[in-house]
Amino acid sequence: MSLYVIDDHPLVRQAIGMLLRRLRPANKVVELEKLSELQAAIIKNGAPELFVLDLLLPGVKGASAVSDIKGLYPEVPLAVISAMPAGEAEETCIEAGADIYIEKSTAANEISSAIHGLFAAEHGDEEQAVAVGETKLSKRQKQLIVMLDRGLSNRDIAAELDISEHTVKVHLWRLFRRLDVKSRTQTLHFARMNGLL
Repeated sequence: MSLYVIDDHPLVRQAIGMLLRRLRPANKVVELEKLSELQAAIIKNGAPELFVLDLLLPGVKGASAVSDIKGLYPEVPLAVISAMPAGEAEETCIEAGADIYIEKSTAANEISSAIHGLFAAEHGDEEQAVAVGETKLSKRQKQLIVMLDRGLSNRDIAAELDISEHTVKVHLWRLFRRLDVKSRTQTLHFARMNGLL
């Protein structure tokens, strides 16, 4: 399994590549300058386990690269790392299918923690999944629903679970996607309608 970094700035691409090599020494890290190089790289280097994508790639409009990659590899985690401030860009990327949005100005240890959180969420406690109708929730996802019901912020949840806020965001986005909802309010409504609270 390979980790793919797609960024047109060589220094950023190499820095993210180094960070990924430290995080996952057993994986091959493939650094690409253009989105158009991705398919050939996957054929050559093997199935993807993670995509790290710059939002502002030449010849790519908005979050279309996120949609394109997620269309082909819906189960593979995708992190957008961008120079653009979060806000609207983050929302657009998440709606397009990104699992997490990280600003390039974020400290290296926080980026590392966020990507580690992606792997933890992806390979987490699925074997302890609980079925809710047609939907399976992990123990962590059920725990998050209870914390949301208590009105805890991402910061409060992070402190209580002893994880980073980025990891909390990853877990929440995965929960929203699993339940096919877009907000905390909709999550709590789903939970109440299905006897989770």
